[in-house]
Amino acid sequence: MTIAKEEIFGPVMTILKFKTDEEAIDRANHTEYGLAAGVMSTNGARAISAAHQIRAGTVWINTYNSYDCAAPFGGYKQSGHGRDLGKESLDNYLETKSVMIPLVGLKC
Repeated sequence: MTIAKEEIFGPVMTILKFKTDEEAIDRANHTEYGLAAGVMSTNGARAISAAHQIRAGTVWINTYNSYDCAAPFGGYKQSGHGRDLGKESLDNYLETKSVMIPLVGLKC
């Protein structure tokens, strides 16, 4: 089903029937994209379990499109590289360096 496999931007929500959680998670992960996903459930433990298994950069539970400027936002797979927002967004502007100094026999 195209709407469940392509990255569609806009106010779109699909409601698809499923028989098992595994079927729903497999359907969510069977795409080359992974920007965001939403899980609606009255069972918190079940929703959290699903969120951990879904390959998406953001998974909302019982809400959608809510953001926190301290939480990184970005996708998995073909939905982009890097993160916006949060301290992780600074990684694109930083270079990491390791400096190794032997502590034994060091003379200053």
